[in-house]
Amino acid sequence: MSANIPAGPSTLSEKLSAEADKDLLRLVTCGSVDDGKSTLLGSLLFETGALLSDQLATLERDSRRFGTAGDGLDFALLLDGLEAEREQKITIDVAYRFFSTARRRFIVGDAPGHEQYTRNMATAASTAELAIILVDATKGVLPQTRRHAYIVGLLGVRSVLVAINKMDLVNFDAAVFESVASDVQALADQVGLCDVSIIPISALCGDNLTKPSEAMVWYDGPPLLERLENCPAMPEAAHAFRMPVQFVSRPDPSFRGYAGMIEHGTIRPSDAVIVMPSGAAASIERIVTMDGDLEEAVAGQSVTLVLDTDTDVSRGDIIASAADEYGSVAVARG
Repeated sequence: MSANIPAGPSTLSEKLSAEADKDLLRLVTCGSVDDGKSTLLGSLLFETGALLSDQLATLERDSRRFGTAGDGLDFALLLDGLEAEREQKITIDVAYRFFSTARRRFIVGDAPGHEQYTRNMATAASTAELAIILVDATKGVLPQTRRHAYIVGLLGVRSVLVAINKMDLVNFDAAVFESVASDVQALADQVGLCDVSIIPISALCGDNLTKPSEAMVWYDGPPLLERLENCPAMPEAAHAFRMPVQFVSRPDPSFRGYAGMIEHGTIRPSDAVIVMPSGAAASIERIVTMDGDLEEAVAGQSVTLVLDTDTDVSRGDIIASAADEYGSVAVARG
């Protein structure tokens, strides 16, 4: 009889294989401070069953200690893991989380919204195929919203989903949504974002996250998770060059290089690049490795880039191609 019972490892292997066969989408959440990014992702993790029982127990305990959700769960605490983040109720570092649905796997970076940590947001956006930009319905488009939209476009994130959040605080008013959405579209046109969708949500209440909101029947579009499941993944070859700087190499006064692993694209000497978030322009002078200089480097390689100008570059900055579609637009209007 035992021969007819599937072995445990085989069953587990089949489950893991099925999971690995799902399409993977990398995304980033961004926007101004307090617009609800961490709450949105925490709610998605909860709604998609990505939390284990011990994580739920910890969330309940931490919600009583740090939370601002009354007797409910403060989902932002799932992403804000640093003590300083919980005390100040802001995101400082980038928090990466994985979740999946029956249709797709997701790796999401929760980026900080505070102006002081814009560099961390650029690092998170450097690996994303889709960006969710949150906008507080009670405040509208803010200066940091504009910065993040600019960075998203410059780094070549082709698909952008703008979530007008906190609709519960404006009584789910369609007129408020239309007004903010109009400002969002004007911003998208200004910075050159093309594939932009706008959706009204309440991350705290769960409206339009995984199912249509009964409080916003005037909105006839799909909920946020359905949009994420159906967004086309970008072929790897379509990614423009980008490399987060991990280390500034300065062994002597005659050499300054910027070391890191190339996340996407290809780079060659003389290629034009932009340093984010400063927007400084430069060209590649050398591609240095332990085995000597290279004439070309590709995604996955760890290299040290030498620029042709004395540019201010620090750990956490992004060196990105200046030749891709969005980068050219951003430089022209910078």
